[in-house]
Amino acid sequence: MSDMSGTKKLKRGPEICDQLASQRLACSPSVTEFLASKHGASLKQRVKVLSEGSEVKAGGTVLYWMCRDKRVQDNWALLHAQAAALEQGAGLEVVVCVPPSLGEMTLRHYSFLLDGLVEVEEELASLDIGFHLLAGDPPTCLSTSFLASLGVTTLVTDFSPLRQPRAWLASIQQALLSSMALHQVDAHNVVPHWVTTDKQEYAARTIRPKIMNKLPMYLTPFPPVIKHPMPPKNPPIPADFATVYKGLEVDRSVRPVDEHFQPGTRAGLANLQSFVSSRLRSYSADRNNPNKAVLSNMSPWVNHGQVSMQRAALYVKAEGGNHPDSKAGFIEEAIVRKELSDNFCFHNPHYDSLLGASDWAQKTLKEHKEDQREYLYTREQLEAGETHDDLWNAAQTQLVEEGKLHGFLRMYWAKKILEWTASPEEALQEALRLNDRLALDGNDPNGFVGVMWSIAGLHDQGWAERKVFGKIRYMNYAGCRRKFDVDQFVLKYKNMNTAKAKGTETKGSK
Repeated sequence: MSDMSGTKKLKRGPEICDQLASQRLACSPSVTEFLASKHGASLKQRVKVLSEGSEVKAGGTVLYWMCRDKRVQDNWALLHAQAAALEQGAGLEVVVCVPPSLGEMTLRHYSFLLDGLVEVEEELASLDIGFHLLAGDPPTCLSTSFLASLGVTTLVTDFSPLRQPRAWLASIQQALLSSMALHQVDAHNVVPHWVTTDKQEYAARTIRPKIMNKLPMYLTPFPPVIKHPMPPKNPPIPADFATVYKGLEVDRSVRPVDEHFQPGTRAGLANLQSFVSSRLRSYSADRNNPNKAVLSNMSPWVNHGQVSMQRAALYVKAEGGNHPDSKAGFIEEAIVRKELSDNFCFHNPHYDSLLGASDWAQKTLKEHKEDQREYLYTREQLEAGETHDDLWNAAQTQLVEEGKLHGFLRMYWAKKILEWTASPEEALQEALRLNDRLALDGNDPNGFVGVMWSIAGLHDQGWAERKVFGKIRYMNYAGCRRKFDVDQFVLKYKNMNTAKAKGTETKGSK
């Protein structure tokens, strides 16, 4: 865990940061001019007015409750909040609420989140935008008295399809004074989820044309968040990161993996630049080969809201050179598949349960629920990677040690859990638990949908019927051998475990 005092000065960002800063200024000098440009309508369509407010007047404060999208630039929610503040002649402030625990999140996730927020606080201070870091659930933190103490006239927040953020928003909306306006902005999806469709889509093939037809309007450049002309009336107290960190009620045994994924927007953008310059060219041909380092690996930063996927798509399209297949493949994964996940989680309240699966999948899993399993493993054996399958064990080691599974192997990994647990319900529970405890890109719609696809046939079709799986798509060890060098992958993570064990022995002998 890095220094959580909140006073640490971050190093100058990578070259891409200066490049993007210039592009934002070239787009528009500020969000006000952007709204008056040809692209302005796209931002207006991202906003839902949940409450008009009866006393929105000059001289107050526009407060952005930063929930899902924890970054300053390339953030439509903060841009909208600044536009509202400029229009009202109001100050602009940002608040982040940090619950002491949330789902299966561990120290790994919280350290990534908090380290990234150190960068957010620093950048906001340079823009005369106030920042408040509060420990606790949002409905408690964003009390009527807290909002009144800041003189809030408009509360802006971002969009999440998951039940907990939606419940927080509903609670805050219910308690909000009638004098205050409440706006929600979809800053996470390229095409706002409420613009794409108003129903749960069956599969990628049904949502793809709805997204792609609207992409020209919404895949726009970003204007900059500028230095705010009305600084906060009362300069915020520096964020007490150390106290928030100490108050966490999470599993601290799942350690950060900063050596693989440095937290913060600067690190995420540096990874984006590296992907486009050195890995994108092979992305189309090799992205399903776990031995080839060609993936973008953007999901940890996107999941934690530290980098905008819209920014990643713009950068790939502009800087990706003559690699049309790789560009198209990235857009499919980064926009179509990702936004399909948000669609499912928003429209299906059972997004993490077999009740959320299609009727055919529920039926076939029920029919094969009592099938005899050749192997049954406990929760402890699975988490430790102690199965008979060396490829699965290696994949689990990658997840534990690096905080992310290769995309192709995540499918194999989850399907084997279905094969090695006593029931489909247990398989789904254990796969989601491991993914959400260990993966930096867990606890988000893509994670829920990826596991549901693997175990419950979500967004898929029925296949040849077999034991245990029924008509759920099957994957096996031999099939993996045909796709890539399994032995090479296994050896890499076997050596990692050996090195780790030797390091532990050496440490313990001192």
